[in-house]
Amino acid sequence: MAGDIWNAQQYLRFENDRLRPFLDLITQLDPDGEVHTVVDLGCGPGNATALLVDWWPDARIVGVDSSPAMIEVAQQQAVPGQVEFELGDLRDWHPDGKVDVLLANAVLQWVPDHLDLLPSLAAQLAPGGVFGFQVPGNFEAPSHLALAEMKQRWGDRVPADLQKPASHDPAVYLGKLAEAGLEPDVWETTYTYLVAADPDPKVPCGVTEFVRGSALRPAIRALNESDAADFVAEYDALVRAAYPIREIGGRTVQLLPYRRIFAIGRAA
Repeated sequence: MAGDIWNAQQYLRFENDRLRPFLDLITQLDPDGEVHTVVDLGCGPGNATALLVDWWPDARIVGVDSSPAMIEVAQQQAVPGQVEFELGDLRDWHPDGKVDVLLANAVLQWVPDHLDLLPSLAAQLAPGGVFGFQVPGNFEAPSHLALAEMKQRWGDRVPADLQKPASHDPAVYLGKLAEAGLEPDVWETTYTYLVAADPDPKVPCGVTEFVRGSALRPAIRALNESDAADFVAEYDALVRAAYPIREIGGRTVQLLPYRRIFAIGRAA
């Protein structure tokens, strides 16, 4: 993935909401035998990777990410001899030896043709090892349709070849894991997030801030500071209409439904 579009601080603004799917994935993993090596591909700022010690306290845990900004923040979570982080692209990543638990949480959607990578990733598993990943499945949601509309509006200033996240339906992943020789388990969940929102239209709303940490970043990075502010303001107007601000439990919020697709493959 060319360039570094990521801002760890912005991403972590919604740390709890982003962490929940990771934990829901981890709790379904059950590798056979002892776990010696755990690798978290696309580890981001490392906050989730560090939690893996609670599941596998005797394992060597390695977080890998292609973003220097994310790895710099992740190094704060490193524990000598137990948790380490390294810069690397999952498309050409190869471990020193076989892996007992391999994770790719909310990262494969950024990799074009990532289905083609599944066999090579599956091949890195030790016998009885598990490969688990999770990807967003909300690319037809209003938040992303608004982003697609914005890219059309700004076509003269936003490059057409920007990184565009994409995923597949659960049945596709199930079939690919089976073809790779793994025993598959695939499901989907729609979370409904309550995101704080300021009714002042001059302040970006909660949905805008949530998306700013992920899918919105390539477009923002492609623009100068002034244009980026205008782009975000126009996008914000669209998502305010799509996700009305309301009062719930004494809080001013927007409801953000967020579909995610989970997949686990177990090696024989």
